[in-house]
Amino acid sequence: MAVVIRLRQEGAHGHHVFRVVAADKRFKRDGRFLEILGSYNPKAVKDKANIDLARVDAWIAKGAQPSDTVRSLIRDLRRDAAQ
Repeated sequence: MAVVIRLRQEGAHGHHVFRVVAADKRFKRDGRFLEILGSYNPKAVKDKANIDLARVDAWIAKGAQPSDTVRSLIRDLRRDAAQ
């Protein structure tokens, strides 16, 4: 089973909010998932992403691959935490 860490779209049309989830690669984008790892609100002024980095690291250690967007969100959160 190939696991990916990706965004799951939620919210009303034009007011999307995303959940960061671990899901099987074969599942639909907004379909089933294995675990919710956090959330991302692109319209927020401050604290756009809220992701549990410990759980993300656990999934990556098991072989999960983050999508490009999630990878950049994780990188930004780690950079902000280091400052």
